[in-house]
Amino acid sequence: MRYVLVSVAGAVVLVSIACGRSAPPWPPTVRAIASPAAGNTSEPQLTATDKGVILSWIERSGPTTTLKFAERTASGWTSPLSVAAGNDWFVSYADPPTVMRLSDGILVGAWTRQTDPVREAMDLQLSRSDDNGKTWSPPFTPHHDGTKTQHAFATLFEMPGKALGLVWLDGRETVLESDDDAGPPMTMRYAAFDSSWKQTADAKIAPKVCECCATAAAPTDSGIIAAYRSRNDKEMRDIYVTHLENGAWSTGTPVHEDNWRILACPVNGPAVSARGRTAAVAWFVAKHDEGHAYAAFSSDGGHSWGAPMRLDESASLGRVGINVLDDGSAVAESPAISLAGVGHGATSGFPRMVRRGNELVFAWTESRSSSDEEASMTVRTAIAALP
Repeated sequence: MRYVLVSVAGAVVLVSIACGRSAPPWPPTVRAIASPAAGNTSEPQLTATDKGVILSWIERSGPTTTLKFAERTASGWTSPLSVAAGNDWFVSYADPPTVMRLSDGILVGAWTRQTDPVREAMDLQLSRSDDNGKTWSPPFTPHHDGTKTQHAFATLFEMPGKALGLVWLDGRETVLESDDDAGPPMTMRYAAFDSSWKQTADAKIAPKVCECCATAAAPTDSGIIAAYRSRNDKEMRDIYVTHLENGAWSTGTPVHEDNWRILACPVNGPAVSARGRTAAVAWFVAKHDEGHAYAAFSSDGGHSWGAPMRLDESASLGRVGINVLDDGSAVAESPAISLAGVGHGATSGFPRMVRRGNELVFAWTESRSSSDEEASMTVRTAIAALP
């Protein structure tokens, strides 16, 4: 099988890889499109389903943070709609709020509310809309432990039966006594809601994970695959995957044993994408203080993985994204340089990329030097057509 990976970053570094050897570069034309986000906006997120592409972002005005979203149409982005707003949100460039649409048309929004600023504790908040985002349900949480600890870095996905599933990093066990010199472990948990919005699951699925590296998940023909940065007693923090098949999650297994030992969280989680039985994971490693981005492929739904392929030519900041295409190839992105000719300021945070049909959609935060604080950060968007 021929695998092609395209590294995109704040503008375009393109690298083609076929079966582990260099291939001619693939030069898609990336062009800016008018963004629906205005004012002081940041933390973009993109989700794509058969219903379309949704861009979400946060807008700040004084102490108030608002989650907004728009949908991609043939004529551009729709007018923005608001999901929720508050003065007590916990907002991180590495953990942006999300808006996604389920196959039955219901919209779901997710964000975090701060519960203890000293402990950096926060709770996940979920809300749904049955009328295309005009009105939203009161917020509800997928966790019920009541601890003032971290509940964050959630990844939402649709399950069979038009049900909602999600995984997140959960800190409830960090309040316990532990013999671990680095402290009690952060865990990864899973929750599910059926089509009537009754919660049907709340379970721990990974016992020890990196404290602030984003999670990722994707559906395969055999079930859901979730990727995360694990952490063992020797502080090795490699990328692992687990599978939800026949109602149960498997024990996590490594995509590749990088044996990257780091005594602090690198704030760099994996990305995963799947189509049928083909799955791809992209991730970041910085052994010997050299940052590089890698990707690996699986032909059996993520149960076994091929050798890693390096994405960058010299170095990478990580913050990767990846999308599997119809022919089994993949498009990967990572912030290495800026999108040439697309943006005018410096990119910041995590660039985002999704694919729908033969179109790639990009979003990123552009920082500008400005005396006007309200206009110093703006979410930008661009598109590229797949050949």
